[in-house]
Amino acid sequence: MSPGPRIGVLALQGDVREHVRALEAVGATTVPVKREAELHGIQGIVVPGGESTVIDKLLRAFELFEPLRDRLRGGLPAYGSCAGMILLADRVTDATADQQTLGGIDMTVRRNAFGRQVDSFEQDVRYAAWPAPVRAVFIRAPWVEQVGESVEVLARVEGGRADGRIVAVRQGGLLATSFHPEVTGDVRVHAQFVEMVRERS
Repeated sequence: MSPGPRIGVLALQGDVREHVRALEAVGATTVPVKREAELHGIQGIVVPGGESTVIDKLLRAFELFEPLRDRLRGGLPAYGSCAGMILLADRVTDATADQQTLGGIDMTVRRNAFGRQVDSFEQDVRYAAWPAPVRAVFIRAPWVEQVGESVEVLARVEGGRADGRIVAVRQGGLLATSFHPEVTGDVRVHAQFVEMVRERS
């Protein structure tokens, strides 16, 4: 059997091990990425959750921001969860004054839209055309306020004060979710991303 695609996991903050386990469970080979040299040879990258402003600062401190942004602009597939969604957004509402994003997805994201840590919650969401819902874990999560015409909406919240809010999107080789599938044991989102990488390799 041929080895799976080589996918980097940005290893500066967040659920790095959980993403590694989910990716390897669906056949990918994983590489922790902390330095520019580790971007070479990867066919896709996962940007985990955490604190988006901290990840932004760490990307710049480790001199990874521009190399990674350049790879994304060059077509490197990426999946961002929670803070990773913010980092893949072209526009952020309630960003700090000096916050930058890697960009790539034509969307406006609101940071911490669901509230503080104590407001974290789980609920099932219908995802794309999948027959079974995804158990979505929201931890100080963003939501998407606006998308461009080329962005495919994959999931929305149903019910409650966030009813109808967009929580999963795809644009070309870029995928993003407000929630954390890596902590639930449901690897379907990771399998989707691995298939996206294979399609572009």
